[in-house]
Amino acid sequence: MSQEIINRVAKSKLKTIDLDFFCPKTERISFDIKPWLKDELFLLEKDFRKKVENFEWQNFNTKAVFIICSNDAIIPDWAFILVSSQLNNQGIINVIGSKEVLDIKLITDSINTFDFSIYKDKPVIIKGCSDQKIPLSAYSVLLEKLQHHAKSIMFGEACSSVPIYKS
Repeated sequence: MSQEIINRVAKSKLKTIDLDFFCPKTERISFDIKPWLKDELFLLEKDFRKKVENFEWQNFNTKAVFIICSNDAIIPDWAFILVSSQLNNQGIINVIGSKEVLDIKLITDSINTFDFSIYKDKPVIIKGCSDQKIPLSAYSVLLEKLQHHAKSIMFGEACSSVPIYKS
């Protein structure tokens, strides 16, 4: 007695969201201001401004940049802001802070530009396993957008999901 195996999940109205989809493939690089400091410890404003002015920022055109200082020097906030301003002038995505801060910005921007109306009145499952490390904050950004549309939201896999929201 042979029975045909039917994939009920594939035939259901259940829609799956994989947060990997929202992770831009943009190369992320650091911009360390430490080499621009005197003895890698002290910021001399005139020298620093000259280095900012003469740097070839267009080298970062296809990248996303996180601005750091990799030592314990005390750097005034305006120095980081000045570097960020130059990157902004070139249309280069950047943040002041760690790679994790940049990852959060990139995924948040991606989620915020997506049209979630395709999930209107549908049951949705947010995939539990991703190929990339997804910042937890991305889930709250996703829920903020998705809850206005979805009939229900679950987390995990279709065979073992956890209910999160029901309209």
